[in-house]
Amino acid sequence: MTDTDQDHPRGPHLAPFRGLRFVREHVGSLAAVTSPPYDVVVRPDGQRHLETADPYNVVRLILPDASTPDARHHKAARTLAAWLDQGVLARDPAPALYVYEQRDGDHLQRGVIGALRLSGPEEGAVLPHEDVMPGPVADRAALMRATGANLEPLLLAYRDGPATAGIVERTAATEEPLLAITTEDGVRHRLWALTGSAEQAAIDAELADRQALIADGHHRWATYRRLQADHPPGTGWDYGLVLLVDSARYPLRVRAIHRVLPELPPAAALAAARGAFRVRRLAGDDLEAALRVLAEASGDTGAGAGAASGGTGPAAGEVAGGVEGNAFLLAGDGFHLLDRADPVLLRETVPDDRPEPWRRLDATVLHGLLLDHVWRVPDSPEHIRYIHDAEAAVRLAGQLGGTAVLMHPVREGVVLDLARQGVMMPRKSTSFGPKPASGLVMRSVEPRR
Repeated sequence: MTDTDQDHPRGPHLAPFRGLRFVREHVGSLAAVTSPPYDVVVRPDGQRHLETADPYNVVRLILPDASTPDARHHKAARTLAAWLDQGVLARDPAPALYVYEQRDGDHLQRGVIGALRLSGPEEGAVLPHEDVMPGPVADRAALMRATGANLEPLLLAYRDGPATAGIVERTAATEEPLLAITTEDGVRHRLWALTGSAEQAAIDAELADRQALIADGHHRWATYRRLQADHPPGTGWDYGLVLLVDSARYPLRVRAIHRVLPELPPAAALAAARGAFRVRRLAGDDLEAALRVLAEASGDTGAGAGAASGGTGPAAGEVAGGVEGNAFLLAGDGFHLLDRADPVLLRETVPDDRPEPWRRLDATVLHGLLLDHVWRVPDSPEHIRYIHDAEAAVRLAGQLGGTAVLMHPVREGVVLDLARQGVMMPRKSTSFGPKPASGLVMRSVEPRR
């Protein structure tokens, strides 16, 4: 993102590469081999659905199914090698940057996919904003080592790139795409290859004066950096696959990432939360209506307080003098709104060594006060599942007999301000999108064909 108020090193360097893509003639359809990003796939149901959509669905590479981590990674490597041998996948003949378009109803997003240089003169030009968990980073690193490939691009946002925007828009308006598909969620995807050296140089030159915010893919970013450190300079591991979107022209959607606590029954969650929060049951079972109540409670607590009761009478478990601002929606036994946290507990459980906007984040309060102090739920995969879709989170909690904690999204300005200060938000605080589909274009880091 452009930052005229401070000096920063040279911006991101985006290099062309020979994209690794599915060959249309060897698959059922190009739409059927795509997948959401690995961390968005709801497992196991969503994974099985994708595996059966087409025998060559990319989920077999990004989420291989086997009994141990080593077996999974080696299975992905064998699958990738087999698909290359069979001609299911092939590298494009010339290095390219790729213009990528997503259209979801009235929402249009366009950007450029390329290989981003990870270190050198542009150090500091890419701004992360979330902490990461070591387990997923180790898993993604082992998978990339085994396959020798970047299988999914991460999403970066920057602002005000007129030259790049002109190239992107002219390409979309006048050139025949490499592919044009509609995935089962109704999103239309188009992809073009930019092979001209003048266009590639113009994009790279413009990015030299920009900063980019990691919108989605913090674990993959940390994986790129780990793999770069594990290899000598001058290899393909000095680069990582990214999609860069000018969010001034194509504003991103910011959504929340929800939590499912499989081993915490709703009754136990509610009983423990009373005394730390005001707890109110919402009338009915309409998820959208409940999320509107959460939005009101999170954005305008004066309006949200009245609406949140859902006509059910006085609130139960009310905390006198509670702090307004943080709100959560618990699902599993109907919907319950948690708001107005006990100020004493907030002071005791939220670290005071970070800026105030960080201390006020819902994710900060959730993990510090509720998960760590009240519920004592360990932050491990078997105890907390991170789900991007609210309906899927509610459904999964019901299947497991656990509790879903539905969140309200963080404003983009808060994310950017904290990132520029070098302050990391709690992991899985935000979900920017639309996210690039996996399986449209990949990158061989160590070409084996």
